Amino acid sequence: MSTIIKPIITEKITKDGELFNRFGFIVNKKANKIVIKKAVEAAYGVSVVSVNTMNYRADRSTKYTKSGMISGKTSAYKKAIVQLKDGETIDFYTNI
Repeated sequence: MSTIIKPIITEKITKDGELFNRFGFIVNKKANKIVIKKAVEAAYGVSVVSVNTMNYRADRSTKYTKSGMISGKTSAYKKAIVQLKDGETIDFYTNI
């Protein structure tokens, strides 16, 4: 099971990273906080202070168009916000 699926790179999360040393990841739905902490520490070589997780449900939407009804659905996912120790950071923009 791959714990970390991908990092979240949005304006809000990037600002949190600069100000409060917090970074966001989309993680496996079955992963708990302890597993997420170990995976981030192993992947990026940093020490994690705290982990907050959020489960997002799948949203359904229906659009009425000229050609008829179009139904769609977004995927459900789990998001983790990881706070690092002061002085440490993760740089997603360099390929090392």
